[in-house]
Amino acid sequence: MKVVIVGGVAGGATAAARIRRLDEHAEIVVFERSGYISYANCGLPYYIGGIIEDPEELTLQTPESFFSRFRIRMKVHHEVTAIHPDRKTVSVKNLESGEIFEENYDKLLLSPGAKPTRPRLPGTDLEKVFTLRTVEDTFRIKEYINKHHPRSAVLAGGGFISLELAENLRELGMDVTIVQRPKQLMNPFDPDMAALIHNEVQKHGIHLALGYTVEGFREKEDGMDVLLKDAVPLHADMAVLAIGVTPDTQLAREAGLELGIRGSIVVNDRMETSAENIYAVGDAVQVRHSVTGQDTLISLAGPANRQGRIAADNICGGDSRYSGSQGSSILKIFDLTAASTGINETNARKAGIDADTVILSPMSHAGYYPGGRMMTMKVVFEKETWRLLGAQIIGYEGVDKRIDVLAAAIHAGISGTGLKDLDLAYAPPYSSAKDPVNMAGFMIDNISRGILKQFHLEDVDGLPRDGSVILLDARTPDEYAAGHVPGFVNIPVDELRDHLNNLDPHKPVYVMCQSGLRSYIACRMLAGNGYECYNFSGGFGFYDAVVNDQCMLQAASLCGKELET
Repeated sequence: MKVVIVGGVAGGATAAARIRRLDEHAEIVVFERSGYISYANCGLPYYIGGIIEDPEELTLQTPESFFSRFRIRMKVHHEVTAIHPDRKTVSVKNLESGEIFEENYDKLLLSPGAKPTRPRLPGTDLEKVFTLRTVEDTFRIKEYINKHHPRSAVLAGGGFISLELAENLRELGMDVTIVQRPKQLMNPFDPDMAALIHNEVQKHGIHLALGYTVEGFREKEDGMDVLLKDAVPLHADMAVLAIGVTPDTQLAREAGLELGIRGSIVVNDRMETSAENIYAVGDAVQVRHSVTGQDTLISLAGPANRQGRIAADNICGGDSRYSGSQGSSILKIFDLTAASTGINETNARKAGIDADTVILSPMSHAGYYPGGRMMTMKVVFEKETWRLLGAQIIGYEGVDKRIDVLAAAIHAGISGTGLKDLDLAYAPPYSSAKDPVNMAGFMIDNISRGILKQFHLEDVDGLPRDGSVILLDARTPDEYAAGHVPGFVNIPVDELRDHLNNLDPHKPVYVMCQSGLRSYIACRMLAGNGYECYNFSGGFGFYDAVVNDQCMLQAASLCGKELET
């Protein structure tokens, strides 16, 4: 059996190695148009920032190491220019010599990946405008910084690569501005959770121009102008387009393969395309979202690796199936860690799912053990069925293990109420006896039993201030004095029983505290005395962060024809 693989990195290189482990005698040829067959794509911004110092650390495997261990021919600087399914060959161009030839195959695997989205805007071909996707892109940016010592940069886009690059450029001492058309960074997060990310990047001196559209780039003697729609241009020494990626599927289109979302390759759960003996994996393929069941695009290394393994199994006569993508991801943002899995509340509602959430702010480990840090968790579930839909966590230590537990729970079909029953490891330096994941389960279970009734951030402004309801802040007087929601009166939770005679039992009570715990205790006191009570989800600390962020965005849109960098 002869297998030809188009493209390396996560999907193609993984498949090649797996095929060899399953079939010692298969002939395997990989064509890669770049000079690198397997590299740490996610580590590229950290090389630019100097955290990864040796460029060889970015290369996971070389053509020589692959051949030495697996006897796989890795042909770098070779571009496949056409696929001929009828005669089971591909046309290949040697980019170094210019030679063009055909290579036959028994099985063909496409792993072309995705390319940076480059809108047709004036100035994108300027020397000072970059993209970041490949090792070659990384070296170009690094060389430009070392040679020209730019003092400022504008990054167009607010996703993973943009934030990682922004942090690394900032650590180099550069003035950095992120421009993003949506009014939030990191679309996997809901706007309320994204507010915590905004706060962190701004705290470290990164400027945000959210809600603005880049319309082009203009060369200047002292740098360049980034042109914005309906706003004054931003001046900088360099710019990076990081507005997303587009499936690189021209080969598949010209070969007549069935295409899906944004021109992606349609595959079944065996990673087979519409053409016999042709498989496809990675960022170029359309997948099924394992939570919504809808077709989607997810450009992450984990799914690409799994797809490569599954395709290899099936190429070698097995019957492996891809169950879909869940979109689990994690990101370092200076001192902060932001992670998500499944779908957020916004996308759940777009998908027509009747969703609810719990928001909590637990400590990373036992409070009495030194060094604990608070995290903010938002867990999304379906009403009535209590099916887990997704989660977002932003904090410091311990975020990674909690998001992985929640990702596994979603994959395993554990309900939101079932989180309370998970037997998770505990020792004071690592967790609490009630792990944050268990605590989310307790809250969802209380909702399912009618013990906990909530109101959310979007409900606050609509609460009547005419005395028909009771708005109660259960924090200490000092906390209340430092900031509170207009209309809420202060009765500390420990004094609440002594004030029950002053509260009308016929009026519903809406209670808030700093994190949601004391207000829940207050609600149980009130419910035990016949009151109808609602607890604020997330607490005042969460409310304050989100409202301040909204004010910042509104101020930028009202006065922000002059955006300073």
